[in-house]
Amino acid sequence: MGNAELQSIHVHPVKAFRGFAPREAAVEPWGLAGDRRWAVIDDGGKVVTQREQSRLALAVAELMPGGGVRLSAPGCEPLTVAVPEPATTVPANIFGTKVDAVPASDAAHDWCTSYLGAEVRLVHMDDPATRRPVDPEYALPGETVSFADGYPLLVTTVASLDALNSLIAQGDHAAEGPLPMSRFRPNVVVAGTEAWAEDHWSRISIGEVDFRVARACGRCVVTTTDQDTAVRGREPLRTLARHRRVGGKLLFGQNLVPLSSGTIRVGDPVRVLK
Repeated sequence: MGNAELQSIHVHPVKAFRGFAPREAAVEPWGLAGDRRWAVIDDGGKVVTQREQSRLALAVAELMPGGGVRLSAPGCEPLTVAVPEPATTVPANIFGTKVDAVPASDAAHDWCTSYLGAEVRLVHMDDPATRRPVDPEYALPGETVSFADGYPLLVTTVASLDALNSLIAQGDHAAEGPLPMSRFRPNVVVAGTEAWAEDHWSRISIGEVDFRVARACGRCVVTTTDQDTAVRGREPLRTLARHRRVGGKLLFGQNLVPLSSGTIRVGDPVRVLK
């Protein structure tokens, strides 16, 4: 693969909120430390994402020492939320899977409800080692995940985004491009590969940590949402449907499961192991 390296790391403390890009991150069995340990659920317990509420793209979650979060959003006073005591749990429904989660404070409930204009509450996953298994069709025994869509980490490559943007430029909605990588909300972005090289990976290492490549990532309407304005367009789904449709899914990026723990750092070498 040549001189492939880790270009950037992205952690989203609250699912669907804007995250941050640290220079290094600890890799835990269920994902990057602090990534998507929090989520917003509606009054029926369903996890709310940008699929339903594109305004979540404008809400920012900063990770605080100890695992709490500081929430901020347009028109809202910032609020710091501590990790709740796991005395009681509520069921959170994430894509049909019920997960026990710990409700945050009433102040967090009020803040999220006010911002979204809908009855929602913030919840925390207290024990990702036991709460939610990875999709058994693509998992090994004992693999678990936080509130990420389905797998502990998502990897994308700079070369594949460049190739996709070239295809968008040739299409009916060229004015929407080029798209930034933030549309795809990855955890790790790799530079120095060929376009679509990740389609052929089954195991990689990033620095000192090895990962199993579980499956390609099927993309949804969130990728059409401008992460700076919350406005939706047609791309990249229109172009992915023409060029990257496999088995009814529109593919961009690969889902990863850590095979070891450790720390990854921007600039780390990325190697294909098999």
